[in-house]
Amino acid sequence: MNNDHIVSAKNQFQYYKMLGEKTFQQLTDEQLFWQYNQETNSIATIVKHLAGNMLSRWTDFLTTDGEKEWRNRDSEFENDQSSRTTLIELWEKAWDCLFKALDSINEENMSTEIFIRNQGHTITEAINRQLAHYPYHIGQIVFIGKMMLNEKWASLSIPRGNSKQYNSEKFSKAKHTEHFTQEYLTMNKS
Repeated sequence: MNNDHIVSAKNQFQYYKMLGEKTFQQLTDEQLFWQYNQETNSIATIVKHLAGNMLSRWTDFLTTDGEKEWRNRDSEFENDQSSRTTLIELWEKAWDCLFKALDSINEENMSTEIFIRNQGHTITEAINRQLAHYPYHIGQIVFIGKMMLNEKWASLSIPRGNSKQYNSEKFSKAKHTEHFTQEYLTMNKS
């Protein structure tokens, strides 16, 4: 694994974090805690699960198993959150844990074998595992937001019907070396 992979992974994680946050910004407090039925998760429940996973996987990830004894995964799916403030604090705490863990990877420790539920992983495998897991749930968050807001939804990517115009603008410019996620994050800061 090289530094490019870590930088790329961090950019991808930041991109998906941003998608979740741009969804939260469009929703009322009530909508964050809404459940379609008893078998589905609210956005708040999904956030609670993501946070539980992140805190477990990335706390002391080089020296302890990623499934911490203190984690209660089943409770992550209880729809018991009620405050946007508390939810956002939990979201930030979890992402902060992830980014600090990624920042701790260096030449001296990047060959460390880490464990998740007693199964060995390279650092690359552990990162890729979470790069598959977190976007899955962020997609659920975005989808729930889109369903609730319907025509009031502000697109997080190319708005429907604007692909041709978007591509025309992109191809009218010279090629550049800034990679997609970094460019997208820079354009969408707010």
